[in-house]
Amino acid sequence: MKKSFYIICLCFAFVIQGYAQVPIPVPAQSNPILLKGGTAHLGNGEVIQNSLIGFDKGKLTVVQASANMDETAYQVIDISGKHVYPGFILPNSQMGLEEVSSVKAMSDSREHGTINPNIRAVISYNTDSEFIPTMRFNGILLAETTPRGGTVSGTSSVMEMEGWNWEDAAHTLDMGLHLNWPNRISRRFDFATFTRKTEPNKNYTKNIASLKDHFAATKAYHDAPSKVKNLKLEAMMGLFDGSKTLFLHVGAAKEIVEAVRFAQQQGVKKITVLTDEAALYVADFLKENNIPVILPQTQRVPDRSSMAIDLPYELPHLLTEAGVMVSLSHQGMQSQARNLAFYAGTAVAYGMDKEEALKTITSNTAKALGIDDRVGTLEVGKDATLFVSEGDALDYNGNILNYAFISGKMVVLPNKQQELFERFSTKYGHKK
Repeated sequence: MKKSFYIICLCFAFVIQGYAQVPIPVPAQSNPILLKGGTAHLGNGEVIQNSLIGFDKGKLTVVQASANMDETAYQVIDISGKHVYPGFILPNSQMGLEEVSSVKAMSDSREHGTINPNIRAVISYNTDSEFIPTMRFNGILLAETTPRGGTVSGTSSVMEMEGWNWEDAAHTLDMGLHLNWPNRISRRFDFATFTRKTEPNKNYTKNIASLKDHFAATKAYHDAPSKVKNLKLEAMMGLFDGSKTLFLHVGAAKEIVEAVRFAQQQGVKKITVLTDEAALYVADFLKENNIPVILPQTQRVPDRSSMAIDLPYELPHLLTEAGVMVSLSHQGMQSQARNLAFYAGTAVAYGMDKEEALKTITSNTAKALGIDDRVGTLEVGKDATLFVSEGDALDYNGNILNYAFISGKMVVLPNKQQELFERFSTKYGHKK
């Protein structure tokens, strides 16, 4: 009996310790704050040396070079020698939807069926995900949580990396609808030969016809004088008045043109394309139609073996030079998405201007997601979603956060990974 009691106490202690590693959501901003003396990277290409960045009630109130001003109303934080950035934005992620992809019970990112515009990713968003604190630690303060699967996957929402529940964390609800454009040529990996095989998609015409039927049904539903509410068709409505963005996930250059023209013919107001190197072949078309492009990470190999091995590193710069507005995202293991800043840093190493590269994870992304009226740049009136870094936040050595604020709330930065680092650095003598 006594032994059992000790075992129960020990288990309870481990549980308490585990909970202690989870940062507790913080309350709303209670007093004005002024960040003084740092180098402010505004996210629009401008840099202010020796800056004053002030905010109150979650909104930016001061963005200027240092000058004589009454600071008595502010809690002043001296950040001389440090750098201030708008919070980085991670688009097209499964943040809060998937914890361990190989465990079905820990993934809630897709629904059965082909056309599911009524599926709302935000409903499944888990604010207790262990990925969220690791994102904040590298400056990612906003993420688009996105459904997967089917032809029309559903609607995505932009979430703050802070909050007790999805209602608290929601920044912009149901701002985009995701459409996976059918491939003309399907590619699959052949384990027998360890090569990729390509073959025509025999159902391509049928797939497009199905999409046309769905959009036609949506228009008929919209024009009907009286109707019984249809959730699938209702979810499409925002595409035609500009309140929602259509995110086209497309693989090949020809399909990019087809997908964009299809959406335009259907009367869709706002279009963003998610693709890879294929965008380079239709850059003029994308520029002419003012279509933003969201690319996967730069730190990867190209899509085809015939391409230069460093093309993904240079791709953001090449597309920007061609006049296309570029944003960066992450595909693959979600744990690596925290390297978003360093994907932009890689683009800098391959010819891109540093402040232009910063746009690919701040202002450009905000525009592509349709949330640039609130975030993406440091401007008076916008959300006080920003962070202070020891050095260059696009560099591994400089990305050391001192403070981070989401809508004015000073969030907790250390997380489980830092706790483990401290513990074992002390144990093995790396740190005393």
